Amino acid sequence: MSKIKKHIFTIIYSIALIIFTIFVMLHTFVIPEVGTVVEKEETTTTSTNSTITDSSYEDENISINISTIRKYDTDIYVVDIEVSSIEYLQTAFASSTFGRNITATTSTIASESNAILAINGDFYGFRSAGFVLRNGIIYRSTATSSTSEALVINSDGSLSSVVESESNLESLLSNGATQVLSFGPTLIQDSVYTVDSTSEVGQAMTSNPRTAIGMISPLHYVIIVSDGRTSESAGLTLYELATVFKSYGCTFAYNLDGGGSSTLWFNGKVINNPTSGSGISERKVSDILYVGY
Repeated sequence: MSKIKKHIFTIIYSIALIIFTIFVMLHTFVIPEVGTVVEKEETTTTSTNSTITDSSYEDENISINISTIRKYDTDIYVVDIEVSSIEYLQTAFASSTFGRNITATTSTIASESNAILAINGDFYGFRSAGFVLRNGIIYRSTATSSTSEALVINSDGSLSSVVESESNLESLLSNGATQVLSFGPTLIQDSVYTVDSTSEVGQAMTSNPRTAIGMISPLHYVIIVSDGRTSESAGLTLYELATVFKSYGCTFAYNLDGGGSSTLWFNGKVINNPTSGSGISERKVSDILYVGY
């Protein structure tokens, strides 16, 4: 009889463990957890005279030029951006909502935000830690690991990075930060490489589709998105990505979420070839970084 009871207990324990594991997986990757619904402020600033082509946009406040280069056996999309004020470099959440597992494609979020150009952000909703400061509002101040670096977009138009565990998000905000995204690593700092041929981010493999942003000078940026994981494009290592930024004169560069998330959207179209699963399609993400009004 004791053996039967022990066997029954083992079965019940195993079932309970399976149910708990399924719940944890669903909570982590599937079940939406709404935190804050964001009300987008109405702006009175709009363009009155813009010139748009398939690869460029120009008005009195924003200049965008997109070029495609072939390097490292990979198609690389390089965007040169100049804005008159940091207010034209913004971020947006999927469904205008901060929370876990709330996702949409970059295209969808960009369209809903009236963006001109957009890239995927840091996929903050995939993690429970990492600084989240968006458009001047703090949504999460929990730091990630001791070495994790966050991207800081400052009100003067400059880009910089900080080690989260050594920083305070409230202090960053009071010192002029308008956006803080948590992914990394930093690729270039003060015109010096901060990655080498052995560097890699924990969430990625060696060569991957990439999304990253760099700065030539305050209010003058370079965005790079690369294809990868296809027979046509191998993808980039972090060091290869850094060398491309350096070749365009960037004094600072920072790596954002890549892999299947990497998406470049411009004027209503996806420019690159994002990979999601086994095909060419957009992966749903938590957030975007965009240029627009």
